[in-house]
Amino acid sequence: MTQKPDERDVETRAELLPEEQAVGSESARDQAEAILEESLERTEDPEGTRHSSSQTPG
Repeated sequence: MTQKPDERDVETRAELLPEEQAVGSESARDQAEAILEESLERTEDPEGTRHSSSQTPG
């Protein structure tokens, strides 16, 4: 991957919704960062990630 998620985006996504708070999270920030990294990878290389991701259309 050539790009890291923006810190502001990670922090924003790490803020848990009330229903997420009820369930809990060991590391909401780490989870948010991992999700954003995967999203960037699919965006940057849709052909290369199509076979391994149900989130990449086509």
